[in-house]
Amino acid sequence: MDPKRFEAPHLGSVVKTPGPHGYWAYIPKPLPRTLQLTTKTVLLLSNADRALGRLSGAGRLLPNPHLLIRPYVAREALASSRIEGTQASLSDIFDARARDSAAGPIREVTNYIDALDHGLALLDTLPVSRRLLCETHRVLMDAVRGQERLPGNVRTSQNWIGSADNQPASATFVPPPAEEMERSFSDLEKFLHTDTALPPLIEIALVHYQFETIHPFLDGNGRLGRLLIAFLLLERDLLLQPLLYLSAYFERRRSDYYDRLQAVREKGQLDEWLDFFLLGVTEQATDAVTRAEALVDLRESFRQRLHGDRSRAIEVVDLVFENPVLTTSWIAQRLQITVQSALNHIRKLEDLDIVTEIEGIAGRSKRWIARDVLNSLDPDEPPRLNKPDHDQR
Repeated sequence: MDPKRFEAPHLGSVVKTPGPHGYWAYIPKPLPRTLQLTTKTVLLLSNADRALGRLSGAGRLLPNPHLLIRPYVAREALASSRIEGTQASLSDIFDARARDSAAGPIREVTNYIDALDHGLALLDTLPVSRRLLCETHRVLMDAVRGQERLPGNVRTSQNWIGSADNQPASATFVPPPAEEMERSFSDLEKFLHTDTALPPLIEIALVHYQFETIHPFLDGNGRLGRLLIAFLLLERDLLLQPLLYLSAYFERRRSDYYDRLQAVREKGQLDEWLDFFLLGVTEQATDAVTRAEALVDLRESFRQRLHGDRSRAIEVVDLVFENPVLTTSWIAQRLQITVQSALNHIRKLEDLDIVTEIEGIAGRSKRWIARDVLNSLDPDEPPRLNKPDHDQR
């Protein structure tokens, strides 16, 4: 890390750690409690607030928010994990959930979903805080990187980002050493619990930047920092349902995302980061409204095809939106019915072109996919489930 690149002492400073193998590390200043926003930022903030308002209104109209939120959560988990290099498809995630079988990269994505669910549940009794983040981190890192990554605990040693030889001296960015990190994390928590004169979205953008700069955990900071955005949107009452996620925006503009964060540290370009963040809120909120409307329309279309049917097949339609890849065992478990009844219902949905049986899978591993639902979530990502699977669950 080149100390000459860091030219914004009002936001942080670079220090050399002691000892013969000392390296440069960055120590951020406390977050500002007031800011003079540029005209451009104010305009982008207004656009973002309006887009959030529309999304909040759309969320109130959802006939079954829980079922229709699940696909959003899976999409967010996948996008956030892809930023960190995880390779998987959306259909892979739904397939793993239907079979209760997650390993390798899929486990990292399903852990993200579980961590989000856990954090949202904690919000009922806890504010967004160090304790909530540590509890969420414990779930996020469960059984994926080993206990040496200290799941649920902040780091007590140095970490770094972008090193060719895995040494801090050659890293692109080195967060504060553990002792300084503790001080910075404490100040960040105070910021979270302090009333400022800042608009809520500006606060959230600042918190995300500071969290990523402090990097308080040995691993999982990127994903946890993006979960933090979702938690704050709900805690600040900007949304009533967890319908807005920025990871897809950050993934599409991954280089810009990292560059904007680093430009704040090096050049003090805070306005540029705020503008980038607010533009993402507007884009993703608008996208979420469009997808929510499409999913609601699709659900109504499916239910109309079953008009007059007195069986429980219509309940399977709701399960299709919760998880667009289905097995008879999963349906039977969710509806507390026999596997044969589940098969009868899924065959009925197949006859109505609501689901399609995945080719090349025999026996109890048979799976069905709702391609229209997947296309509504991500039209650019065709399902990849076409290989025989010998898993008998």
